[in-house]
Amino acid sequence: MTARHGLALFVLIGLLLGARAEAAESVLGDRHTDAYLAGYLTAMLERELGWERGSYELEVTNGVATVRLPFGDEQRQVQAIEGLGTVAGLQGLNVELMSPDEQPAAVERSFRKQAYRTLGLTGGMVPLPAGDLFSPLVADPKQPQFFVALRRYRTPVEDLTIGAVGYGENFGIYRQQGSRPGDGLQVGIAGALFAQFDMTAPSTDLVNADYTIGIPVSYRKGPLSARLRLYHQSSHLGDEFLLRVEPERVNLSYESLELLVSRDWARWRAYGGGEVLLRREPSDLERAGLHGGAEYRSQTIITGLGRLVGGVDVKSWQQNDWSPDVSFQAGVEFGRPDPGGRRFRVMLEAYDGHAPHGQFYEAEIAYVGMGLYLGF
Repeated sequence: MTARHGLALFVLIGLLLGARAEAAESVLGDRHTDAYLAGYLTAMLERELGWERGSYELEVTNGVATVRLPFGDEQRQVQAIEGLGTVAGLQGLNVELMSPDEQPAAVERSFRKQAYRTLGLTGGMVPLPAGDLFSPLVADPKQPQFFVALRRYRTPVEDLTIGAVGYGENFGIYRQQGSRPGDGLQVGIAGALFAQFDMTAPSTDLVNADYTIGIPVSYRKGPLSARLRLYHQSSHLGDEFLLRVEPERVNLSYESLELLVSRDWARWRAYGGGEVLLRREPSDLERAGLHGGAEYRSQTIITGLGRLVGGVDVKSWQQNDWSPDVSFQAGVEFGRPDPGGRRFRVMLEAYDGHAPHGQFYEAEIAYVGMGLYLGF
């Protein structure tokens, strides 16, 4: 290759690269202009013409705007043509009416967009998210979590020393991100086992075990959060307890739908709601229950150790003539306070009301104790 040929090739390559750069700049410029026009046209349609967001479709490509309206909406078609036709920088305007066959899909898209806006959700999806959008309840005896506790019970029959254990967790499956960090909508699976052992019996008898499994749907928008949970519970007495005490056995089993709504104020939180038993055994078990409470979570580390936490949880069941069952816990939490962070709490606890343990739901009990609670 001669020097002349090499120079010609160099010039040709330079021209091609320059043309490509100009084309890219042109495309980026077109995209910027299209985005600006789309925002300007949206403002005109919704503010000046009073159109409801989601009642139309707008797309701007290379300076040409296309507005799509529901079938038969000729009045707004004329409005759009007259109102948008003189916009500076607009290269073209198409105002179309959808065919009847397109209506269901358009309505579904519009409804979905409107629902996302109302709930403050975005299109971001997180599979297997850490933690939950509805913070675990501090003092609820049936909150799925890992714990071990030693309690002194007062029952209608005798006073007992009980070892209580729990194994459970809420496992997030899917989360739709919110418009702000920490907000969103989440679906998960929650399961737990709650068991009580009679520490005064010769063989430390298992008295009762409650098994729960459910599907919680949690939601958060700023300081407001909620949890809708469909769950199943079944209860079983321990073999040694059955042989030693010979109680009248009740096969307690039910499915329940629960809704709780929560509000945060800095260190404080209040929540309330209720649940209804959908299927229950025994069949004469009353269906309705109310549930509420308040919590305190300090943001200050005490002497370099942990944060003060505490809560009061109150349940009231139709089965027990709406008599309140009150659970109290207070103590110190160590570890990361963020959702999904590993942490543990050392808690003093007390309870007064009807037993939250299986078939003993009509027995009035009280206990005090101390427990170690683990969170993941």
